[in-house]
Amino acid sequence: MVMRKLVLLLSVFLLAVQAEAGTIRVGKYAGEFMAVGVGGRALGLGGAGTALAGDVTAGYWNPAGLARIMYPEFALMHDERFGNLVNYDYGAVAIPYGMNDSLAYGASTLALSVFRLGVDGIPDTRNAWPDSNGNGIYDEQNTRPDLSRISYFNATDWALYLSYAKQSSGNFYYGASIKLIRRNLGDAHGTGFGFDVGALYTPFENLYLGASVQDITTTLVAWNTGTNELISPTLKLGAAFAANFFGGKIVPTADADIRFEGRKFAAMAHVGPVSVDLHGGVEYDFKNVIAVRVGYNEVRNLTLGAGIHLRKLDVDYSFAKFNGDDQLGNSHRISIRFRLEEDRFKRGN
Repeated sequence: MVMRKLVLLLSVFLLAVQAEAGTIRVGKYAGEFMAVGVGGRALGLGGAGTALAGDVTAGYWNPAGLARIMYPEFALMHDERFGNLVNYDYGAVAIPYGMNDSLAYGASTLALSVFRLGVDGIPDTRNAWPDSNGNGIYDEQNTRPDLSRISYFNATDWALYLSYAKQSSGNFYYGASIKLIRRNLGDAHGTGFGFDVGALYTPFENLYLGASVQDITTTLVAWNTGTNELISPTLKLGAAFAANFFGGKIVPTADADIRFEGRKFAAMAHVGPVSVDLHGGVEYDFKNVIAVRVGYNEVRNLTLGAGIHLRKLDVDYSFAKFNGDDQLGNSHRISIRFRLEEDRFKRGN
């Protein structure tokens, strides 16, 4: 019932907005900032988190996985790219409620996730150059700018996800997220709403199959400049398997991202407007104390990661090698996940 109301509400809103919008175009890469990913664990595995989703970060990877958590969880992450030029920050909270019994499945979870991707302190020198000709055109005879007239602005992208998940049977979970998008570039700004859905299925013990559709109804971003962009849907399919191995557990996982915006040669494979990117990795977790990870992501970068498990706290680090000019640097991500792992906070209590 909750899912149906969410779908109906969003559909009515999108129809109303599109009716008032001006020129609309499908923006290739328009939603790329939401493809960065969250959590040191999944990012250390090449960004393959669709099937592994089972903690607070599932609000991003696959909302269905939120129904698997047993205690309230909080997560934070900081990611620096290209040195410290691009900063990406993430925070989330998930609250489980309801409990399964032998007759019905009522395990549900609500979650709130916030993302910010930004390039801060960009200098605006348009008013700093001499204009001796008086017509607003740069005077080539005077090449020294007036530093006191340089202003600064930020290019930032914000996203807020409100997620709901439920377990409908012993091995099937489903979920959805409504997301609010805010993009700022100097004096220009755009606002959008989107909708994600996901499902998680465990046909056998330790085998996880996941699927999610991001921006399932297409996401409209309306700019104050009169430009309106549509973010096309992305279908994410994933699989993961956990097996005992040398006193610990080894987990191989893989994802496929299927897009419909004509990326062609920028993707690993394409047929007409449909493109496919593959990514995955392997994790070895020793006695739920320490984990090491290696992966390969959709932009053909090697990823490495490690994690430490404490009683209520997980600390994860991931590293991505940038295959390009060394001056652009590499990416370092650090995330923490805290669980209120006490009986009074356990699902059902």
